[in-house]
Amino acid sequence: MLVCTVAGSSVVMEFYCPPCETAMCQECTSSEHLEHPTVPLKDVVEQHKASLQDQLNAVKKRLPEIDSALLLLSEILQQLTNQKSSIEDDIHATFDELQNTLNVRKSVLLMELEVNYALKQKVLQAQLDTLLHGQEGINSSCNFAEQALSHGTEAEVLLVKKQMGERLVELATQELPLQPGENGQLDFLMETDGLKKSIHNLGTVVTTNAVSSETVATGAGLRHCLVGVPTAVTITTKDKDGELCKMGNAVIAADISSPDGSKVDGEILDNKNGTYEYLFTAPKEGFLNLSLRLYNQHIRGSPFKIKATIHSSPNTNGTKKMLKSPGSGHVKQKAIKRPASMYSTGRRKENPIEDDLIFRIGTKGRHKGEFTNLQGVAASSQGKVLIADSNNQCVQIFSNNGQFRSRFGIRGRTPGQMQRPTGVAVHPSGDILIADYDNKWVSIFSNEGKFKNKVGSGKLMGPKGVAVDRNGHVIVVDNKACCVFIFQANGKLVTKFGNRGNGDRQFAGIPKDRTLRCMDHVYSGKFLLKFGSNGEGNGQFNAPTGVAVDINGNIIVADWGNSRIQVFDASGSFLSYINTSADPLYGPQGLALTSDGHVVVADSGNHCFKVYRYLQ
Repeated sequence: MLVCTVAGSSVVMEFYCPPCETAMCQECTSSEHLEHPTVPLKDVVEQHKASLQDQLNAVKKRLPEIDSALLLLSEILQQLTNQKSSIEDDIHATFDELQNTLNVRKSVLLMELEVNYALKQKVLQAQLDTLLHGQEGINSSCNFAEQALSHGTEAEVLLVKKQMGERLVELATQELPLQPGENGQLDFLMETDGLKKSIHNLGTVVTTNAVSSETVATGAGLRHCLVGVPTAVTITTKDKDGELCKMGNAVIAADISSPDGSKVDGEILDNKNGTYEYLFTAPKEGFLNLSLRLYNQHIRGSPFKIKATIHSSPNTNGTKKMLKSPGSGHVKQKAIKRPASMYSTGRRKENPIEDDLIFRIGTKGRHKGEFTNLQGVAASSQGKVLIADSNNQCVQIFSNNGQFRSRFGIRGRTPGQMQRPTGVAVHPSGDILIADYDNKWVSIFSNEGKFKNKVGSGKLMGPKGVAVDRNGHVIVVDNKACCVFIFQANGKLVTKFGNRGNGDRQFAGIPKDRTLRCMDHVYSGKFLLKFGSNGEGNGQFNAPTGVAVDINGNIIVADWGNSRIQVFDASGSFLSYINTSADPLYGPQGLALTSDGHVVVADSGNHCFKVYRYLQ
């Protein structure tokens, strides 16, 4: 019971003031709370008890899910601890086995040494013993004969001549092993550099920060598929903060069942960049149930209900669409409006590039039409598209419509071989120029892929890009030297300009201030202008890697870090960028304009190249 002290006496509080949220007595209702509404205290207490009970019940409802989360976290922590212990045992066992193997090899080498030594030693020792025995016989006979000649009587000399004549003749003609029957070589060759490097790189602790609550699946295959036609779903792993995971090897499981409950076969492909492809083929019409789990937990939106039909609706425009290559995963980007940068014009212009991907070619691999880190792109006036595949050490050639034509190149460090091709260009003569980053030169091949010459050897440090001017000079962007070299086709250096730094006349392969710099006529290298800044807005860059110029002087830039292509006018004012939400870019590298006027870009993260319709 609540009481209030008034004039020195205690009075029971029977009322409640809602505005002041306090209990009060009868006296207080007519004094300090005179103008406040009052209600009986017992009614308010009942209301508060009911509200408190509701809040209590709501909180208690959290306990089962907290218990479940605690149990799950405990299981994951225990699994992590068990895996750590198991991996420790595997590491110890592996290195103990390697140590035993090394000890066995050590014993074999010592035994081999002992055997070879014994064989050589036996031959040489036997030869040595024979020579010593022959030497002793000659010395003994000679001493005896010399004594007789010096001090013997006539009778003694005659006797010695009779006794020793034949012996001395025999000793004079005796064959002895005067030349060595063996050599003294016992060397030990041990090449340890490669072994040390292998040991240094021996073993990898594989893990990822991906969590199921943030990991997503994308693609039209999540909603609809055709019976008997391979369908792909892209899974993009993310960490607890919603950031993209850039490494593969996550444990993903997929289960898909047909309407009658039977299982449908499928395959998960790891793109090694944090994205995965799930490929399946629906056997019959109906709705399929697809469950995608990461570390045994459903990802966002899982399970999915997919409608499988026999026929698809025809294209309204009657054009043939090319099928997306299986295994060429992409990261679904958010459709956001990018803010304008300080270099934007602010005026709205018509987008010169339609949101129309004509086709994409490629998937991860080492065969024709497959790529591993494609970087350089070039297009010839004869309707060819050339792709420099850095990790596959080759150049692949396609037609403008994506048909494979040929490929050439083998790995190596001698002229005619490739170690890391990063740039490609076509000379007016038809020759193909390859910027070889690790070999530090530009290789020149015929249009059939036969090696002809190399340029820049001994001068270039890290050629990244290559181009040809209208006079046939070879222009090379040297990423390590942070400058541009210009050569004649025969390899003679014409000039070079640029160096490392942040000034207007200094630049590197990817400028640290994320700007593009333009030079006038290549012979002077005179600085004209720069445009862009670091950021995601229109006219801003995050590591620009490829550039081309159309017939109207517009500048088209591949923005690697922002996974987009932007278009600028000749003054550097932003015009537009390609909307790639239907099939996003993931690390665009080289960029060029085809002979039929379209944009071709090397999409390194998706292991393919894409061609977009471009209105000049």
